[in-house]
Amino acid sequence: MPSPVRTPIRKPPSQTPTGVRPAERLCHATGVLLVVSGLAHLVVFAVDGGPWYGPVSWRKPVTFGLSFGLTLIAVTWVTSYLRLGERLRTVLLLVFAADCVVEVGGITLQAWRRVPSHLDLATPFDTAVSMTLAVGGGVLVVVLAVFAVVSFRRRPAGPVGMALGVRAGFAILLVALGSGAAMIARGVVLARTGHQEAAYASTAPLKPLHGVSLHAVLVLPAVAWLLSRTAWNERVRWRVVAAAVGCYAVAVAAAGVWAVLTG
Repeated sequence: MPSPVRTPIRKPPSQTPTGVRPAERLCHATGVLLVVSGLAHLVVFAVDGGPWYGPVSWRKPVTFGLSFGLTLIAVTWVTSYLRLGERLRTVLLLVFAADCVVEVGGITLQAWRRVPSHLDLATPFDTAVSMTLAVGGGVLVVVLAVFAVVSFRRRPAGPVGMALGVRAGFAILLVALGSGAAMIARGVVLARTGHQEAAYASTAPLKPLHGVSLHAVLVLPAVAWLLSRTAWNERVRWRVVAAAVGCYAVAVAAAGVWAVLTG
């Protein structure tokens, strides 16, 4: 009796017999360093103390280091499944990695100077840092939007459910970018009109939405990848990925409702 034919698992287009490409290796190393920076500042907070919340706290280099590091690693991995020219992908990843370093570096610098990193227009230097972070946020939006568009224009490669996970991850990531841009835009307007404290307070309602939606691009493709290592059939695996996408969407919607009700 012939053995059943199994559907082959397609490898990511960027995967080569020699392993990870140099640009990917650099991005992974940079992401790890950003995560280490975040963890190191958690130790600094434990030793130095001070408030955890507020515009001036050790929380910012901790959370931004961890978030940017994990996001850089996730995007580097996930984009290997996109049907995108390798040269263009390499350029976009290097720009993204450099921007992540600039963002975390500026936030960390201001934390050590004991001044706010965002929406701080008190001095020319602080204004320059704040505006650099805002421009960097714009660069992040452009790069990640390009990846998102590519994921929807051409079906991503990979095991069953990976295309759904990648597309949903990027779609939800755009929600994170939009909420982040809204926080910056609203805060800058208030800061420039002399309402500095209100500018800092205005970002609070959108922070949960921004934080929850930021890491869907890692979680959802990871679910598809983990399921590909099981003996479950393709239909079951696809349904589990779809359920994970649905649950994540509900969490994002709940954070959005909370932002509206408290904003």
